[in-house]
Amino acid sequence: MVKKMLYNCRWRSLHNHKYFIIKLGVAILLVGLAFWLLYTRSTEFSPISDTPFLDNAQISPPPVSPLISKENTVGFPPKDDAGKCNIFIGDWIPYQGEPIYTNESCSFIDAHQNCMKNGRPDTGYLHWKWNPRGCKLAQFDPDRFLESMRNKSWALIGDSISRNHIQSLICILSTIEKAVEVYHDEGYKSRRWTFPTYNFTISVIWSPLLAKAAIFEDVNGVSTSEIELHLDILDTNWTKQYQSFDYMIISSGKWFVKNAIYYENNKVLGCHNCPERNFIELGFKFAYQKVLHNVFNYITRSNHKGMIFFRTSTPDHFENGEWFSGGSCRRTGPAKEGEFGLSDVNRVLREVELEEFEKASAKASANLVDLKLFDVSPLSLLRPDGHPGPYRFFQPFAKDKNAKTINDCLHWCLPGPIDSWNDLLMNMVFNS
Repeated sequence: MVKKMLYNCRWRSLHNHKYFIIKLGVAILLVGLAFWLLYTRSTEFSPISDTPFLDNAQISPPPVSPLISKENTVGFPPKDDAGKCNIFIGDWIPYQGEPIYTNESCSFIDAHQNCMKNGRPDTGYLHWKWNPRGCKLAQFDPDRFLESMRNKSWALIGDSISRNHIQSLICILSTIEKAVEVYHDEGYKSRRWTFPTYNFTISVIWSPLLAKAAIFEDVNGVSTSEIELHLDILDTNWTKQYQSFDYMIISSGKWFVKNAIYYENNKVLGCHNCPERNFIELGFKFAYQKVLHNVFNYITRSNHKGMIFFRTSTPDHFENGEWFSGGSCRRTGPAKEGEFGLSDVNRVLREVELEEFEKASAKASANLVDLKLFDVSPLSLLRPDGHPGPYRFFQPFAKDKNAKTINDCLHWCLPGPIDSWNDLLMNMVFNS
């Protein structure tokens, strides 16, 4: 839903009053038409799927490609807010130093994000630094971080992007002391590591929808049926451990785009993209709003005494198609401001996130719960160069330089732009 229409008209002085009235009437009609188009685009989607890299889930191809445009940037703060020192609004500037870790120095990088090992030939994407406007942002200090986190625990709760992020964080921290894995589930989706000298633990908890869900996928990630999602029941994978963590980063978003049947009170309420079933089409926005509302209610009423971050969903950067139709991300440097806009799907996810967080923030403050917005979407949007692309796979062009391969334009190379998220995180922890 559009909260604010930006339409700035400067009327020239008119000697003819009737002509002025005619122009005013035309302007009102145009505003109404623009509002109608924007509203319908945010609420009446044809089924649009995401990439198969949400842990290789099989998703039906969308009938339309996500829109990339300069105008489609709903929800990002304007430049005028720079003076307020918003660390999430800034620019990527050249950085002459080397990454704090490499694929050789860190053994925790998932093979699909190990762009160096997989043969990515360019390295320019490693030499950029996030520079907030009007703020000083120090580089992440792993020694200081570990010292301050003695006898404490962290958890990153969400999907494969959370796993992508935790690997970045562990790689940096392991330059001081190598992390030791102390737990993993059967599929290695939920894991926990410790830094023995500091008695510090950090976990990733697999909960891609944050709510109770039955997911029907085989070992190759091929779906045999729609997800069965209970909108009114939170996932105990994270809620049963919630009070044991001192710090948490909670996120979701992308998995809500998948085909799903929605339940409330254990009864079918409707679905998203299930044309072969006789259910009401409710759409992914409806489900995401419901679940986030319940998640934030749980958090704000929890009396949790630690620090909780809600991370906004991150955009993908497919160009000239989608993953199934030749879409790629071949850029080797950051995008210019305004060059990339949010896709229709990402825009809706962001609208829901900001709206629900705003409502939750007031409740959290009243209840003395430390809830913060970790808004990495604006800076991530400017890094189309930071994805594995074809180098999700090992040496994809070793045998054939013209080989066709699926591109990953959703996850992030390690090392890569996602490492800057930790600079922001440290700033929020120590300067809050």
